[in-house]
Amino acid sequence: MKRKYEGNARIKRSHLQALRREFETLEMRSEERVTEYFSRVMTVANKMRTYREDMQDVKVVEKILRVLDEKFNYVVCSIEESKDIDALTIDELQSSLIVYEQKFQRRNGEEQALKVTYEGGRGRGRGRGRDAYRGRGRERGRASFNKETVECYRCHKLGHFQYECPSKNKEANYT
Repeated sequence: MKRKYEGNARIKRSHLQALRREFETLEMRSEERVTEYFSRVMTVANKMRTYREDMQDVKVVEKILRVLDEKFNYVVCSIEESKDIDALTIDELQSSLIVYEQKFQRRNGEEQALKVTYEGGRGRGRGRGRDAYRGRGRERGRASFNKETVECYRCHKLGHFQYECPSKNKEANYT
């Protein structure tokens, strides 16, 4: 029974080689969260341990610090300088990185909110929009203008003014 489910030494060795390769090529994706990445790494490391591979926490910690996404570079440097990597546990590393990730996301969320607020001030207008003409008179001080943000008074679609409306000729004006 034992031989049937574990396989012989050659099969174990080939499985272990495949797991080693997978462990070495694991990298954090840019959109991936810390917990998801840790889960992937620990899954492979635990599979290697089941094949009696010597997978110490130090080896896993060093691997994780090597291949984190670029946004974690500052944290990796500070962890390497301030903490003893040999004594650092996987759980401590994960909690430190999760805290940084949450701060990073909060800061990016605020920047996104500021960006949307700023764009909202100049966004979808009706008619000619605020920036079409500066001052009085015709065509005087004409600023660069993007028609994609203009909403037509007639059909309420973007990209043209009321006098340019393609549905203008389709409707008959009965008075």
